[in-house]
Amino acid sequence: MFVAVSINLERVTTFPGLPGRAAESIVQLLAAFIIATVALIPAQPPKMFAAELLVTGGVSWAFQVGLQLRYLMSRFGHPWSWLTYRALLSQLATLPFGVAGLMLLLGRPNALYWLVPGFVFSFVGSMVGAWVLLVEIRR
Repeated sequence: MFVAVSINLERVTTFPGLPGRAAESIVQLLAAFIIATVALIPAQPPKMFAAELLVTGGVSWAFQVGLQLRYLMSRFGHPWSWLTYRALLSQLATLPFGVAGLMLLLGRPNALYWLVPGFVFSFVGSMVGAWVLLVEIRR
């Protein structure tokens, strides 16, 4: 993702909506990294980990939704499918972290299984963003 942005920085900044898309992809990777890191804290109380999941997932979700709303309000004339796929991937990447945090707070033993789709869709969303910024931007 960082390579895609750095190689095409001039083009990314000139195309409407692409800086926000790049930021979303970076935030998705950052959220996955933060959650994976705090999950490694030994002997951490489950409620503390739940709070970390909720805060990280919530901040990531709010940031991405804010960028998408800004994109929507700017009315660049792009096809609706562009925003639809982008919004769907970001929801699939962030909401499972919140679900895992909430379930962990409720004492559900299977709460951590929700981290898997969060990680998978964070990586998928970031890779789609990197593809757009590396390849699609050149078309």
